[in-house]
Amino acid sequence: MRALTGLQCPRAPRLHFLLCLLLAARPSLADSQPTDSTFTSLPVREEMMAKYSNLSLESHNISLTEQSSMLMEKNITLERPCNVELTCQFTTSGDVNSVNVTWRKGNELLEDHLISTRGNMLSTQYMFTIVNSKQMGSYSCFFEDEKVHRGTFNIKVPELHRKNKPLVTYVGDSTVLSCKCQDCSPLNWSWYSSNGSTQVPVDIQMNDKYMMNGTHANETRLKIMHLSEEDGGSYWCRAQFHLGESEEHIELVVLSFWVPLKPFLAIIAEVVLLVAIILLCEVYTQKKRKQPDEGKEFEQIEQLKLDDSNGIENNAPRHRKSFQFNRTTKISGLMSSY
Repeated sequence: MRALTGLQCPRAPRLHFLLCLLLAARPSLADSQPTDSTFTSLPVREEMMAKYSNLSLESHNISLTEQSSMLMEKNITLERPCNVELTCQFTTSGDVNSVNVTWRKGNELLEDHLISTRGNMLSTQYMFTIVNSKQMGSYSCFFEDEKVHRGTFNIKVPELHRKNKPLVTYVGDSTVLSCKCQDCSPLNWSWYSSNGSTQVPVDIQMNDKYMMNGTHANETRLKIMHLSEEDGGSYWCRAQFHLGESEEHIELVVLSFWVPLKPFLAIIAEVVLLVAIILLCEVYTQKKRKQPDEGKEFEQIEQLKLDDSNGIENNAPRHRKSFQFNRTTKISGLMSSY
């Protein structure tokens, strides 16, 4: 990755001014006479600047101090090629000449950068042109004195937006999956479904099953008709940009009509079970109540039988005594008649 150079840049006057300043500073650099606002860098190629002079300029900066956190980040969203100017400023209470300044893209060391000083503030710039997806990523500036202070620019394509919650629908219905890109216009939209661990393109040619609506350039809609339980799973919408791709995940849940009835069936089963338990308890209680009554009845019957037997035995001597008394009376009457 190299920084831009050259003086032909009609649409980037700020970059033009910086490069002119660099050219004007070269004699003093050759004589080893540093000045307060002199840029020191490797020469850059004028043909690169001439080739991409018609591109727009994106300028971003990060300010760091000795009290700043060890890492400061800034996200940059790009969807088409452009010239990029990244600036880091570091304010120190010590000697600015003792601060080591470097740039990296990931773990790759970048050499073509500009450095300037003004008082106790040290500035560094990295200028380049992004024309493909390989140039996207994280660009970091490092200021090393007693500690290492880092500023990172995360350059990426626009993100897509969708609903956070899973989309729930039922067998036989139709549903619409949608993805949207805020303030951007993708070159192309595509949809994928999950086939285990791989993504399979959705066959848009199946008109009786899928219908893709691309009326709005920044939004896509996929209509799925005649849903079955097999249609449930993960879907991805993918947007194609000049500088790469961006995708978003959507979860589709397809339920059968029995699924919403399961809670009600469970409640009915619980009620039936509860009623059965109550009835069993009632029957058991009734049986418990009847057993003492039957025992008492049995005891009463036995007592009556016993009483009856005792009554017969008690009446037998009485009958004997009355018989003897009657017999004695009759004999006495016969004897008195004679």
